[in-house]
Amino acid sequence: MNLTSQYADLTMTQEVFHSIKPLPLESGEVLMNFDLAYSTYGQLNAEKNNVIWVVHALTGDSNAAEWWNGLIGEDKFYDPADHFIICANLLGSCYGSTHPFSENPETGSPYYYDFPQLTPRDLAQSLERLRSHLKIEKIHTLIGGSLGGQVALEWALTLSQKLENAVILASTVKTSPWVIGFNETQRMAIESDCTWGECHESAGAKGLETARAIAMLTYRHPDDLLIKQSEKEEKMDGFRASSYLRYQGKKLAKRFNALSYWTLSKAMDSQDLGRGRGGLEAALGKIEAKVLAIGVNSDLLFLPSESQFISQKAKRGTYKEIKSTAGHDAFLIEFEQLAYILKSFYLEQR
Repeated sequence: MNLTSQYADLTMTQEVFHSIKPLPLESGEVLMNFDLAYSTYGQLNAEKNNVIWVVHALTGDSNAAEWWNGLIGEDKFYDPADHFIICANLLGSCYGSTHPFSENPETGSPYYYDFPQLTPRDLAQSLERLRSHLKIEKIHTLIGGSLGGQVALEWALTLSQKLENAVILASTVKTSPWVIGFNETQRMAIESDCTWGECHESAGAKGLETARAIAMLTYRHPDDLLIKQSEKEEKMDGFRASSYLRYQGKKLAKRFNALSYWTLSKAMDSQDLGRGRGGLEAALGKIEAKVLAIGVNSDLLFLPSESQFISQKAKRGTYKEIKSTAGHDAFLIEFEQLAYILKSFYLEQR
């Protein structure tokens, strides 16, 4: 499928890559075939050195110019007039790529709860298949935040000399018990939905609403809620913070599904760059690209110290920090700071 459309005054091409070659997974399971939906903006230049590859976070999609519109687009930092920008919907997600409601070729029915366990390493391996299909020999910058940062780290290690720069935002080399605990709490909320276990796309939807509400508390900082959700009058019920979290839960449940959320949150939990590679320091030391690790001073999910560790142990690592009350989600919000950090990073290489 090839769909070309105008979005935000730039041409976006949306396609689906179908891989017929089996994909061995870390779990020992195998995806016999899979689809990856992806979007591109701009064109590959004559030198073939202008590729910017974006990896989305937990519930994102391939339309990076929409959810990162302060960074990608006409006259933005990554302008399609200058860059060939690629973003693929990750395996397990429900925006065009193979996910739990896709057909299992071995049974002819949807996978549902039999969908295999995925890890960031598996997701990176599927992106590598897409890179080969597109005949991209060199990636100028690979950039991703949160789960996308985990996938980018895994892929950066295996890309070796094919990657020039890796930009890892608000992420980690190994998921902490703190994050695993929050993710498990969200999955417990999904499990408590009486429809969980049924085989239809709305199974677990109410549980997903609660899971998203829990997640939003980890994506924000208490100061941010104090600024944006404080009451302007005295009251005993019907608080703005309550309405905000309920709204966010319903909003996600309308566009996502509980099984994809379950699958990708489990993938996030499994992140360990050093697994089978002699440990975290040894693995980070094998990344050939220049690594820019960006933390957020108010991030309570992936702590700034985790981004600092990436920069300290990478061969050519740099650490920069976004200052914001927004918490973890600042990497999706603070466009001016992010553009300044990226500009400085690239200038330092000249």
